[in-house]
Amino acid sequence: MFNATIAGSLPKPFWLAETNKLWPQWKAGGDELATAKRDATLLWLKAQEDAGLDIVTDGEQSRQHFVHGFLEAVEGIDFAHKVEMGIRNDRYKAMVPQVVGPLRLKGRVHETEAKLARAHTRKKLKFTLPGPMTIVDTVADRHYDDKVKLAFAFADLLNQEARALQADGVDVIQFDEPAFNVYTDDVVAWGVEALHRASAGLTCTTAVHICYGYGIKANIDWKASLGSEWRQYEAIFPVLAKSRIQQVSLECTNSHVPPDLMALLPGKDVLVGVIDVANDRVETPEEVADTIGRALQFVPKERLFACTNCGMAPMARAIAMAKLEALAKGAALARQRYA
Repeated sequence: MFNATIAGSLPKPFWLAETNKLWPQWKAGGDELATAKRDATLLWLKAQEDAGLDIVTDGEQSRQHFVHGFLEAVEGIDFAHKVEMGIRNDRYKAMVPQVVGPLRLKGRVHETEAKLARAHTRKKLKFTLPGPMTIVDTVADRHYDDKVKLAFAFADLLNQEARALQADGVDVIQFDEPAFNVYTDDVVAWGVEALHRASAGLTCTTAVHICYGYGIKANIDWKASLGSEWRQYEAIFPVLAKSRIQQVSLECTNSHVPPDLMALLPGKDVLVGVIDVANDRVETPEEVADTIGRALQFVPKERLFACTNCGMAPMARAIAMAKLEALAKGAALARQRYA
């Protein structure tokens, strides 16, 4: 009950990459970089275990960015000629690679880090992949000229890797879809269907993470423009409730999301964001437990998980560590209160 986990990403140590950046540059290359990625993955696995989390991740330490880390293993993607493009409905600009030909996987994408993590923890292991719609929103298409066809092409590749991750011993495969909160009509029209394609044949637990973005200025400014109630979930939760995806990870604490929208997910495990990743203030265990208590008005206790609002990649390492501890302690306190 109230198992504690995170959305996925964690800060990269200073000896691996630039700190406090969403798109950091690596500090090394070749074998030295591979070793640094391995060391950082093991560091964060141990940190999550020490904090008391129930379900751990690799922290996305081997990926420069949660989308680009997957795309680097895809044929038909041109990273040599990135272009500037507005993403998340022009919320902010990013330098993105171009789709220049048919998409194929070059081979395994995350085998090394998945097997490393599986070999070094007895906890349940979650692995994150970018969702098809969010990938489409983070590349410049110069080949397919149809975002739905492009999304389904990516979904097929994601499914190949997801099945392989399952064979590696991963317990939970989560697709990250922040774009779902931006293009709500597309979610209903084809977004969930693309998720079904990406998750086809999986017997492990499947999840989708839908938030309001990392704690960077562009996202914080966007949230400030959304008014006193953020109701984007209202448009997409009913279709997700009917989907084959088993878990939904959402933003909650310090947000203007009406908590009663969680009631639109009957039959689903709900990963409630009890940790704010857009604020360096560390929550107290009591605050975390209080957030869980409020969510219990709308989510059965056996289906409620304690999670972070989003990934922690751009945060300071010490802050992230403290928030992990608050997350686990708050979940434990909630068990005492609400068991």
